[in-house]
Amino acid sequence: MKIQVSDYIANLTAYPPGKPVEEVEREYGIKGSIKLASNENPLGPSPKAVEAIKNHVSTLHRYPDGSCYYLKEKLAGRLGIPKNRIILGNGSNEIIELIVRAFLRPGDEAVMAHPAFIVYQMIVQSAGGKNVILPLKNFTHDLEAMDGAVTGKTRLVFITNPNNPTGTIVKRDEFERFLKRAPEDVIVVMDEAYFEYVSDPEYPNGMDYINDRPVISLRTFSKIYGLAGLRIGYGVASEDIINYLEKVRQPFNVNSLAQVAALAALDDHEHVEKSVKINNEGLAYLDGELGKMGLNYVKSHANFLLIDMKMDGVKIYLELMKKGVIVRPMGIYNLNNYMRITVGLPEENRRFIEALKIFYQG
Repeated sequence: MKIQVSDYIANLTAYPPGKPVEEVEREYGIKGSIKLASNENPLGPSPKAVEAIKNHVSTLHRYPDGSCYYLKEKLAGRLGIPKNRIILGNGSNEIIELIVRAFLRPGDEAVMAHPAFIVYQMIVQSAGGKNVILPLKNFTHDLEAMDGAVTGKTRLVFITNPNNPTGTIVKRDEFERFLKRAPEDVIVVMDEAYFEYVSDPEYPNGMDYINDRPVISLRTFSKIYGLAGLRIGYGVASEDIINYLEKVRQPFNVNSLAQVAALAALDDHEHVEKSVKINNEGLAYLDGELGKMGLNYVKSHANFLLIDMKMDGVKIYLELMKKGVIVRPMGIYNLNNYMRITVGLPEENRRFIEALKIFYQG
């Protein structure tokens, strides 16, 4: 069979998914594994969201609300903006794809950093666009270099803040200088999936810029609210930008259980506060223990750490997996000696450290 496909699709590299925990345990003959690989909330989903799901399972024979009316209404009230400035998606990933479909033509350019969320590169390439990739500076977006890379063909700039996989943030002053220099027809996408974990007063909240410039702020329910398995996120921008995104959005793109769960999770302030607290405590614990082993890491404003293992990260990843500790090696980002670890529950963090000591303390 001979199939015709464009070069930019044929040359794509598929995103490498991790193995299910159950398959890891079967393969290595172990039980009780812990997963610290995907930046998930170790507390699990919002209890209020779980209760809302239980109350709505009997309605699954109905199509979901295609407008996400009630969720948009609550988000609008929470954010102090009109509903027509919000778009909901099957995770913020889908909204990234909608942005590229709406605003990028074949041959147009999108500026982004590396390493950052690798999905940007994949979606831009799949649309026939050109990725303009700038290296991080001190593990942080180099906004001055990114500004210098903007040309007449640039349509999009992606800024991940906090950045994945480094956990770093760009500060308000440098971001505002970047915005002043950027052409007014270039859309700046602020991917803020981890913003609820940030406490730095110099953090530039993307919502503060959507009135004056073509800025899109992306948020998700996957992290702080623990709803990663339901795939729901949202974007906030000007009415014009949202209108264009709605034109390319598929009907019923957000399932009904995701909608009711997110609606309930927005009121679960206790779960959010507890999630932030346990994350901060975990970061402090890991800081102390990694320091004892002489391991350096990048200071994180998110719920994960990027650690320099001083040796092949894949080797350590495989050995840890045999002990039922699943982490994420960073070879896909050309960080071969690095590993990213999600901040877990106290007992999970201790188990990770104990498993790691075999490499650094004999």
